[in-house]
Amino acid sequence: MSPAEAAAAPVPSITPVFVRLKLSLLRNGLHQSSGRKAAYVASVVAALLMAALQLLGLIALRGNEHAATVSILLTAILALGWAVFPLFFPSGDETLDPTRLVMLPLRPRPLVRALLVASLVGIGPLFTLCLALGSVISLAHGAAALLTGILAIALTVLICVALARTVAAANIRLLTSRKGRDLAVLSGLVIAVGAQVVNFGAQRLGSSGLSQLDPARDVVRWIPPASAIGAVDSVSEGSYAVGVAQLALSGAALAGLLALWQRSLTRLMTTPDGSTLAAAEPTRERSTRGLGRLLPAGRTGTVMERSLRYVWRDPKTKAAWVTSLAIGLIVPLFNALQGTGSIYFACFAAGMLGVLMYNQFGQDTSAFWMVAMTISSAHDAYVELRGRALALLVITLPYATLVTVITAAVLGDWPALPEGLGLSLALLGAMLATGAWSSARFPYSIPQEGYKNVAPGQAGLAWISIFGGMVAAALLCAPVLAFTIWLHVAGGADWSWVLLPLGGAYGALITYCGLRLAAPRVARRLPEILLAVSKG
Repeated sequence: MSPAEAAAAPVPSITPVFVRLKLSLLRNGLHQSSGRKAAYVASVVAALLMAALQLLGLIALRGNEHAATVSILLTAILALGWAVFPLFFPSGDETLDPTRLVMLPLRPRPLVRALLVASLVGIGPLFTLCLALGSVISLAHGAAALLTGILAIALTVLICVALARTVAAANIRLLTSRKGRDLAVLSGLVIAVGAQVVNFGAQRLGSSGLSQLDPARDVVRWIPPASAIGAVDSVSEGSYAVGVAQLALSGAALAGLLALWQRSLTRLMTTPDGSTLAAAEPTRERSTRGLGRLLPAGRTGTVMERSLRYVWRDPKTKAAWVTSLAIGLIVPLFNALQGTGSIYFACFAAGMLGVLMYNQFGQDTSAFWMVAMTISSAHDAYVELRGRALALLVITLPYATLVTVITAAVLGDWPALPEGLGLSLALLGAMLATGAWSSARFPYSIPQEGYKNVAPGQAGLAWISIFGGMVAAALLCAPVLAFTIWLHVAGGADWSWVLLPLGGAYGALITYCGLRLAAPRVARRLPEILLAVSKG
């Protein structure tokens, strides 16, 4: 074949290759371990069950006056999920990283087409297809609406997939870096906040009905891909011009996403990795200013700085902190907003953050040997535990106070603020005390890889450490709780302000006693602690 004939020969499509590659990745991932296979099968079954129930529920809404509201808003929420999925779960789909193809001679347009088709293989697109199909069935009335629905289904699925790909391609340099992996820590916060928002919204809708969502529907029906589903409703009502405009808006959004995705791919394939350029720069001298200058001198300040750096740099420690901070605020705040709250719910913040004192040495993993080498007496162990407790208090004390103030403000119950804050301080002190003792008696390893927070074979230690410690902390708070109950029963509610200094003093005293009791045990069990925390 001559060079001219070779140049004129049609180039084979790479789309089937990418589809087979996606299927191979799924198949090979299942062969890694039986646990992963079981988890995948369970997730597939759960997703299919939810998709089937969702499809049946939407079909059951056919003819209902709120069918359009439910279908349009559900489509918008699902599209939002597709947009944020790559940001918080960058490792959920290995094909989201196009930089793995940078060495292959691929042109942007065929690559976009192949990746788009390959992205349609999976549970997510199937779930989206079921939602779009159910929405069309519930809204389509007449042949014109049915034809519009077919286009709407295709546009909805393609826009959702293209949206996820565009977001991933635009942020892939960040998502594959250490900071990007730390971003996944926020998934716990998003899930916690989202669950409470859904719960709050469901309660409000249950009391007032779906008619409250009609104004939101009128706005969202013009936002792709919900506009494609809105077009079906518009055509069913005879508003053909509005339906065409909504379909055109969704088509333009798809074209814009594909163009932006192609532009991001071109930039990724032709520009150097900024992380390697930054690594080649000369190392700057570490500044001695900042956190270190604000902490006490000696071992206490060193331990505090190390613990605070764990919070900022270690992914597992950061995940625990973010989750505790979020739930500690969400539970009292949302209960107060729903009218079922109490100032006592503010103690939830102190309880969630106090749990972080448990298993203090587990976050050190095998590096605990360096800490163990510096402990030669019970006094050294006491200073070590004291520094870790103070580092936790640097964040916990102001945060627990803030949550209590916010709860009192939402409830409008300012006289109860000293009482709630005093109980929070007493609970926090009790959890610091039991956490120090539990760290010495029931240490366990925290794996650095994966999502597990307990090494295999140590789950029992973790349960005993956390839940046993929480029960012990509640018992240690019994004197303050008994005094609080006595004040209310005896009609001395006007003296409830006494609980603030009393709770603070009791919390400080019980923390001191707990650290003193735990220190000798830490000094005696250094080899056992090192062995326990090094299994991850």
